[in-house]
Amino acid sequence: MKVSTILDHIESGNMALPEFQRGYVWNRGQVRDLMDSMYRKHPVGSLLVWVTETESTTRRGDAPLPPGTVRLILDGQQRMTSLYGIVRGKPPAFFEGDQSTFSGLYFNIDTEAFEFYGPVRMRDNPRWISVTKLIQKGIAPFTISLSQKPDLAPDISEYINRMNAVANIPDIDLHIDEVTGADKDIDVVVDIFNKVNSRGTRLSKGDLALAKVCASWPEARTEMRAKLGGWRDAGFNFKLEWLLRCVNSLVTGEALFTALANVSPEEFKDGLLRSEKHVNYLLNLISSRLGLDHDRVLGSRYSFALMVRYLEKRGNVLSDPKERDGLLSWYIHTLLWGRYSGSTETVLNRDLQVIEQIDGGLERLLEGLRQDRGDLTISPNDFSGWSVGARFYPLLYMLTRVYHAQDWEMGIELSASMLGKNSRLHLHHIFPKSLLYKHGYGRHEVNALANFTFLTEETNLKVSNRDPAEYIKEYVTKQPGSIESHWIPMDPRLWNIENYLDFLEARRKLLAQASNDFLNSLRMGTVPDTEPLPLSFDLASSTATALASDEEEEILLQANIWVSEQGLPEGEMNYELIHDDTGALVAILDLAWPEGFQEGYSQRVALLV
Repeated sequence: MKVSTILDHIESGNMALPEFQRGYVWNRGQVRDLMDSMYRKHPVGSLLVWVTETESTTRRGDAPLPPGTVRLILDGQQRMTSLYGIVRGKPPAFFEGDQSTFSGLYFNIDTEAFEFYGPVRMRDNPRWISVTKLIQKGIAPFTISLSQKPDLAPDISEYINRMNAVANIPDIDLHIDEVTGADKDIDVVVDIFNKVNSRGTRLSKGDLALAKVCASWPEARTEMRAKLGGWRDAGFNFKLEWLLRCVNSLVTGEALFTALANVSPEEFKDGLLRSEKHVNYLLNLISSRLGLDHDRVLGSRYSFALMVRYLEKRGNVLSDPKERDGLLSWYIHTLLWGRYSGSTETVLNRDLQVIEQIDGGLERLLEGLRQDRGDLTISPNDFSGWSVGARFYPLLYMLTRVYHAQDWEMGIELSASMLGKNSRLHLHHIFPKSLLYKHGYGRHEVNALANFTFLTEETNLKVSNRDPAEYIKEYVTKQPGSIESHWIPMDPRLWNIENYLDFLEARRKLLAQASNDFLNSLRMGTVPDTEPLPLSFDLASSTATALASDEEEEILLQANIWVSEQGLPEGEMNYELIHDDTGALVAILDLAWPEGFQEGYSQRVALLV
């Protein structure tokens, strides 16, 4: 079938994209290579389409579906989207991605090169011709213009041949293989898709489950993304698959996505609304009660799938403060020990079964954690990690909030109620980095958790890189009790640089003791309420005191922003790399793209500072 005919079918809706397909991920280099291959008549591969009944299918975009059958593109989406964008000058109805990837492609009649528009090289240069205009208007306008230029007229015949080769790309025939037959349901088709794309992006279990949901409720993906966007605006970044797992566990009580097969569209819609309500409650609870009020310190994302089920079975009303705090205690321990970092579905499914009989379910969850761990007591060695990516970093932040640690300069409590909306805590190195590096300490020692604390911006800047042997003495006198509130050992000998490793050891003991005291009190329900808890999470007026970044974290954040500005997906901060066979934590990576910069086209990427 000619390219132009395929594009006509896409325009009319006779050819579309199935809901389970992911968005457009090609880059400009791949678009250039495609056009160069087609210009030179090189093979570019065939298409694979699924021919299915219109009334029983769902597809991307809002183009009308014709009566009878429709062809859904299984293999060839990136190529046809690129060609459609170049030939028609706009993306197709099913487009989802960055259209600048194929906009502004030019062809050089001398070098026969395809390049994207660059004003320095191409402005007022007749050798560079817009590919889209050439295809849409034909070669005549360009032939007349070129023949009037003395330096180009002698080669006009060759230029005409080259322009014709570009203009005739829509007339190239592409072979189309079709998957047909009543037996080709979505499960069979997805299996075919995965086999065809064995070197590309395979559909995950979540992709397949969402495809089935969208088959009966096409707006599901849009509705779910809207809810994710609301949480993102409030400072919490969740993935589509995470929300799908929450809905699945709430509606079915199961972790496996296959359980959604028997869920009706109405049940799913209602489950999505109730999941949103429960997640809002949990975010508000964790933020106000534990001080974990922004994305970098939230952790244990998949425990939410269990907690929304727990709230659902309780009718969204916890029986008393002790039950509320017991649930929070369980959540913190799942964060600290990586409860759902390995075989998420297996462990989550087991825990969901534990709470099916809701009475006593929370006690059984905690007992299961204790049996798997052997002991839930936190030891000083647990604070021996380093960097903001360490699992115990959120606990350090939480201790600062729940124990109302004081700012050294102003003496105020470092809590949301004292700081107010839009205030920021700043990460502070008790022993400054410059001083430690000067004395030969390595990065792991410099960025040890036990060397971190949190201050207001003003105090952090004022302390700066001063020697702790000097400034700690000053604040002991100026704000009595403020230094101790940060679990800093009060032996002055430990404030000297030569005793830095002893300082770390002593502070780890203090942090471990404070952690155990708080978590035990939380478990027993003896932590006093400091303020009433709102019933829902106010997305419009979030009071999150998001932690301001230090120098190294700022590098990671800026790198992530830059990658996003290039039209590529954001990476995951503090990505937990899990061993495929054992489920053990291998490393926590500063910033990672577990599916690559281009899903299905590139290798996994990690950025380490």
